[in-house]
Amino acid sequence: MNTAVRRTAVLPGSAQRHELERGERRGSLAATEEQARNRTNGEPQRRARVYIAAENRLLREALSRTLTRQEDIDVVGLHCTGPFRVEGLIEEKVDILLLTSRGSLAEDIFVIRQARLTAPTVRILLVGMTEDETDFFQYVRAGVRGYLPRDASAEDVLEAMKAVHAGGAVCPGSLCALLFRFFEREATSVHSASIHPRLGLTRREQQIVPLIAQGLTNKEIANHFCLSEQTVKNHLYRMKRKVGADDRFGIVHLCRTQGFLV
Repeated sequence: MNTAVRRTAVLPGSAQRHELERGERRGSLAATEEQARNRTNGEPQRRARVYIAAENRLLREALSRTLTRQEDIDVVGLHCTGPFRVEGLIEEKVDILLLTSRGSLAEDIFVIRQARLTAPTVRILLVGMTEDETDFFQYVRAGVRGYLPRDASAEDVLEAMKAVHAGGAVCPGSLCALLFRFFEREATSVHSASIHPRLGLTRREQQIVPLIAQGLTNKEIANHFCLSEQTVKNHLYRMKRKVGADDRFGIVHLCRTQGFLV
């Protein structure tokens, strides 16, 4: 019989437990070191830095508790009431903005657009909306990467956040099908033969197209480029004539069809 085994076998109960606990700690430390070596040799694990913006205190605290229990998520900021300070997204190096609806489409869109302009790399997950088709399209155009209904569970939010952090996009299945139908109709309704292959847009006009796609107003586009609102209107008028579009979103659709805008 092995000497070490005999020694362990004759230890009193409490001493034996201490010895076993020390062995478990050594085993746990070895496992931790092995995981660290694996991360060093392979792809490092990147923790998602999340900023929660929710006016409802109960919901805000519940979301915070759920997320802080996750090993791969850091909650780096909380916002409750009052004007949303988008600069905090840059200061905290935020990856994901978890935004709960304020109950007003206009207010939600304003916050989303400001976040997109100030911190374009931040991915936005919006929670708390009904499955309204019109509102959904406006949120997507404004720049959200995830869209969950108001009855979403904590597990739904957690799964959506991980998907968004991994580079995916999330929405209810019925709205996902709606997106497919929308782009199918768009593709069949566009007569690309009537469009000049290079569209003929100037450099400034090409820069304006992505901002139109985000749903920015003429005034917001003007502020972005330090132009007058009338100058932006003149650009849009010429752009519509060049590509044969009826409205501003027609410009975006045609540019996407021609591969100019992803």
